[in-house]
Amino acid sequence: IVNSFTYYNLLDDPRFVFFDNYLRLLTRDDVFLIALQNTLVFAAIIGPGSFLLCFGIGWLLNDLSDRLRPLYVLIFYSPAISGSVVVIFAVLFSGDAYGYVNGLLIHFGFIRDPIQWLADPAYLPSIVVLCSLWSSMGAGFLGFVAGFKTLDKQYYEAGAIDGVGNRWQELWYVTLPLMRPQLMFGAVMSITGCFSVGAVGTALAGFPSTDYSAHTIVNHIFDYGYIRYEMGYASAIAVVLFCLMVGTNKAVNRLLRRVGE
Repeated sequence: IVNSFTYYNLLDDPRFVFFDNYLRLLTRDDVFLIALQNTLVFAAIIGPGSFLLCFGIGWLLNDLSDRLRPLYVLIFYSPAISGSVVVIFAVLFSGDAYGYVNGLLIHFGFIRDPIQWLADPAYLPSIVVLCSLWSSMGAGFLGFVAGFKTLDKQYYEAGAIDGVGNRWQELWYVTLPLMRPQLMFGAVMSITGCFSVGAVGTALAGFPSTDYSAHTIVNHIFDYGYIRYEMGYASAIAVVLFCLMVGTNKAVNRLLRRVGE
């Protein structure tokens, strides 16, 4: 935060410029506005999508036997730690005729020439969202899986006595209130993940992406911090990202406290 009010290039001593970095962000940096818009769009899709995906799959896996559950957990969790999702998507959406998506579309006569999926701004953001969702089954997913195993069956029996008649009522009135700590943890992990999207777009489309179509605030921080060495300006960008994450986290936590009421 202190560095965000300075001009600091790592070679000279920091020099206070007060609010110049923030004024530059909002009035003279068109790429930052593009990055802000992309980040908010990605966060609005990937955040809730990742949260619901992790919770839903964890809920379904809870019904499996103790022998099958660890296998399926490993299958869903492995992309988050191996980084294989980016490689898979790079092959699927390769811009030549050997890419699987292009090959299928050409084979069935939908297109004649290969589509440059990872270089076309019309397609790249959607591909980044899909890849990010698939690779989001990380710590939040494991938290849900572990949380479901700690639930006491006595609460479900008590719920049945009180009139809980089907599985959806059981989910809303019994499971979700008991899972509030895991819901909070999953929300924090999803928010952190959705606002830190950047590496996926760089791995798929390079840096910078075509027309900055996959450029996010994280990419902008990397650009000014590690390429241009304008650490003061990069710190101001990071402060904006931090405020967005904290504000979203507080709003989501307030919403989750009302679950099951």
